[in-house]
Amino acid sequence: MSPSLESLSSLPDRRAASDPAAPCLADDAVTLNNAEFRAAVESAAAVLHGHGVGAGDVVAVMLPNTVDLVVTLFAAWRLGAAVTPLNPALSADEAGYQLTDAGAKVLVTAGATAAPVPVVAPGELKHGAGPAPAVPGSAERLALLIYTSGTTGRPKGVMLDHANVTAMCAAIIEAYELSPADSSLLILPLFHVNGIVVGTLSPLLAGGHVTIAGRFETRSFFERVRRCRPTYFSAVPTIYTRLVELPEDVEVDTSSLRFAVCGAAPASAELLERFERRFGVPIVEGYGLSEGTCASTANPLRGPRKPGTVGIPLPGQRVRIADGQGRTLGPNEIGEVLIAGPTVMRGYLNRPEETAKTIVDGWLHTGDIGYLDADGYLVLVDRAKDMIIRGGENIYPKEIETVAYRLPEIAEAAVIGRPHPVYGEVPVMYLAPAPGHPIDTDAVRRHLAASLAKYKQPVEITVLDALPKNAVGKIDKPAIRRLDAAARTA
Repeated sequence: MSPSLESLSSLPDRRAASDPAAPCLADDAVTLNNAEFRAAVESAAAVLHGHGVGAGDVVAVMLPNTVDLVVTLFAAWRLGAAVTPLNPALSADEAGYQLTDAGAKVLVTAGATAAPVPVVAPGELKHGAGPAPAVPGSAERLALLIYTSGTTGRPKGVMLDHANVTAMCAAIIEAYELSPADSSLLILPLFHVNGIVVGTLSPLLAGGHVTIAGRFETRSFFERVRRCRPTYFSAVPTIYTRLVELPEDVEVDTSSLRFAVCGAAPASAELLERFERRFGVPIVEGYGLSEGTCASTANPLRGPRKPGTVGIPLPGQRVRIADGQGRTLGPNEIGEVLIAGPTVMRGYLNRPEETAKTIVDGWLHTGDIGYLDADGYLVLVDRAKDMIIRGGENIYPKEIETVAYRLPEIAEAAVIGRPHPVYGEVPVMYLAPAPGHPIDTDAVRRHLAASLAKYKQPVEITVLDALPKNAVGKIDKPAIRRLDAAARTA
């Protein structure tokens, strides 16, 4: 079952027609075969249609990892609408911004919420009356609006059309040799494009099935693997770190697993080797970003896997390294990573200037720094701007600093990433007071907590008389990192 331009909108019907009783989706409480999946999508589409959702609209969904979230995706696509998934950990301010910026028609979520749009409870989706009109699939129609934090203020909506998503799934299916015999165990959040594309859409399009874990739990993970018998899963380095640190007496059965995928943050060669040696499962490390519909490179499933690299370009994609003038560099020459191919986003929603800076002559400028080795494997040497990756979650310091600057007593604010043995990095904040205004760090914490998700909040706040500056008077973050490292050493 290979992806086609109508794959997303018609997939439930094709699966039900092909093998109605075959397994399709399961979560911690619900199991659906193909026929039940189609019925659930039809019911949800009827409910959304009753709320005025139609072609060109945007449906927002803020749910934990459940079958309901996947059903909502396909119900919206059936109506010709796009979907913007929200992290359930977002504050009311953050969620309200995304809903408004995306122009969401409705929000599918559980529990009470002061959303600026009509709310549909997931239970309501199960009681749709009559089939809603199905809109024919279109490659150019918007499929997903994935919000990614920017380095200058509010998050941006990454526009991915159906052509982007189906091309990405086709690349995953080809690279990982997915077939109807495959099934994934989804442990990454479904508000990330990785969870949507690698963990859910690709196996479903290949004819396989998906088991959705409501949340990742280290102690019970391998028991879940034993019961569900997945052939692969995708995770971030933090999860692999927790798994290799399990007590040696924990019983595991990994015989069903063909491979595991690692992405979202750099993983050390030592971590990958420890996991493979202990559990006998090869890890395929890759690299990508939301603007590229998830993944652009990966170490090959068959062929040399090079620890310390993020592999070779996935099928249909091109990667080159460029200098500051856009000239292509040769092997082992360090520059900016550029990506081209059918997975490059349509652009940022309502941000034509930022889109024009990011996509130049069809090439996506990632802002990441790296090089291609002599064999064409990509090696990353630095990350975009000052981004912090905490357990696979992208955190942009500017967003936190912007909130801090709302307090009049703060003259200078800088957030950096501090190394952490489990999460990879955690955010820490350095502040300098305005003259005559002492800073109460507890008050700052309360202020940040009112506007930021918990994972973005600094684990430590340090107040200095003034923050280090560089030669042109800008806050010198490398100097702050050195200061922070020295303080920890002392």
